[in-house]
Amino acid sequence: MLSYILKRLIQSIFTLIIIITIVFALMRLMPEEGYFGDGYEKLDHFQREAILESMGLRDPLHKQLLDFYKQLLKGDLGKSIIYRPKVDISIILKDKIPYSLQFGLGAMGLSLAVGLPLGILMALNNKGLWDKLGTAYIVIINAVPAAIYYLFLQVYVTGILKIPMLYSEYNPISWILPTVSMSLGGMASYAMWMRRYMVDEMNKDYVKLARAKGLNNNKIMVHHVLRNAFVPMAQYLPSAILFTIAGSIYIESLYSIPGMGGLLVTAIQRQDNTLVQALVLIYSSIGIIGLFLGDIFMAILDPRIKLS
Repeated sequence: MLSYILKRLIQSIFTLIIIITIVFALMRLMPEEGYFGDGYEKLDHFQREAILESMGLRDPLHKQLLDFYKQLLKGDLGKSIIYRPKVDISIILKDKIPYSLQFGLGAMGLSLAVGLPLGILMALNNKGLWDKLGTAYIVIINAVPAAIYYLFLQVYVTGILKIPMLYSEYNPISWILPTVSMSLGGMASYAMWMRRYMVDEMNKDYVKLARAKGLNNNKIMVHHVLRNAFVPMAQYLPSAILFTIAGSIYIESLYSIPGMGGLLVTAIQRQDNTLVQALVLIYSSIGIIGLFLGDIFMAILDPRIKLS
């Protein structure tokens, strides 16, 4: 197990280094205006060059990359240039993460609480009413662009239920729709995969043998089918938990939630290159760490996986 973890850790670090290098190189292709404040147009060519040189942006690319890695190892993500001039990005993120965590964890909890039972009902009621209703919901969520049903919920449901259209920190009722909207995709995903894995397990020989021996059907479902069906899904839980920190880019912007997701949109719109660079790296790192933890979690839970 230790050698497997070490091997996966090395692969993850190597992947992260490649992504950081690519993101860094691509950001250097962005317009130079993103490294200046509002006074870009007031500066002449020589002043701009002097500022870029002082920031190290006229050094060879490999030297810039090496300096950037040194900064990262110290935990320094740089300073915002336009969004909050000369403020450390880590301080900006410290203010934003609690909002994304609040909605992300709420949406994840709701997705698990509704999606898993729905998937179980669909599997137990295979080709019955629950299965047809659940399948219809999954098809709609996956076929219709998310932006459409997000807007539909915001425009029509707020009017029907008489609740605020935008987020307010002091009005908990305004938190309901963003949380529900954020959980819809997760519900469909958990229901779909739980149904699939349960149906797969229910058709395996060991289940048929247990039934032939007269074992109680409820015991078969709880102690065998459910337990084995949940193992593949456990691989995605670490990623889902970590992505709650990153928040939802579209929903946070739609409901004016001051979280991480909305911050990325604002940084791109305002061309704050250092802030965009830091956020893209954070999102990439979260994805890689989530996959790494998912693989380890899967190997621990499933003894059938060979680690050699």
